[in-house]
Amino acid sequence: MSDTTHGSPVHDALVERVGAAIVQGEHPAGTRLLTADLAESSGASRSAAREAVRVLESLGLVQVRRKAGIEVLPVEHWNVYAPEVITWRLDGPDRDRQLHELGELRGAVEPLAARLAAANATDAQREALVAAALAMARNEQRADDADYLAADVRFHRTLLRASGNPMLGMLGDVVQSVLEGRTRLALMPQAANPQAVRWHRDVAFAVAGGDAEAAFEAMSRIVGESDAAIGEAAEADRA
Repeated sequence: MSDTTHGSPVHDALVERVGAAIVQGEHPAGTRLLTADLAESSGASRSAAREAVRVLESLGLVQVRRKAGIEVLPVEHWNVYAPEVITWRLDGPDRDRQLHELGELRGAVEPLAARLAAANATDAQREALVAAALAMARNEQRADDADYLAADVRFHRTLLRASGNPMLGMLGDVVQSVLEGRTRLALMPQAANPQAVRWHRDVAFAVAGGDAEAAFEAMSRIVGESDAAIGEAAEADRA
C-alpha cells in the first residue's frame, strides 16, 4: 500500500506523532511547521505528509497558511471531543486536567441521558442496557480486562443513544475514550467497586421500567464514583 493512502501505517504514524507533539506541548501554539520537514523526519512522502496535515487541520490543531507554512493553533481551536485529541491529552502531562474535565462533562451529561432514556429508549435499547449491566456484573472481578471494558462501553454508548437526543448520542465516542483511557492507563482496579456495578444495574432497570428520577439518581452516583476513583488512582500513580 502506498504511504500516500489515507489510513496507511506511515500516514497514521505521522498523524499520531505530530498530533501528540502538538497536544502535549512539544509544538506550542504559534509554532510553524513545514510539510517537507515533516515528510523528511518521518520518512514519508510529501503527499503522505500533506494528507496527515489535512487530518490535523480537521482536528483544529493546525492551520495551513499560504506561503507561511503550517501554524500550530491554540487549544481554543482544537476539537477537544475528538477521541484522538482526548487520547493524546491523556497520554501527556495534561492527563489529570483532562480526566477532571471529562469527569465534569460526564457529570453534566450522563444523568440527563439516563433521565431521558427512561422515557425515550426503545425496547431493544432497554434490553441492551440490561444485558450490558449484567455482563459487567459477571466480569466485575476482572474489571481491568477487555470483557468488562467492552460491557461498560456498550452500557454507556447505549444509554446516550437511548436518550433520544442525537447530540447526547454523539458523545458516545467521548465517554468511550474515558473508559478505555482509564483501563489503558492502569487507573481501573482489578475488581470493580461493587456499588458502582450495582448502580449500573439500577440505571438499566430504572430505564427499563420508565423510572426517570431513579435512573437520574443512579447515574449521578456512577459518574461521581468514577470521577473520585480516577482521581484517587491518578494520585496514587504519582506517589
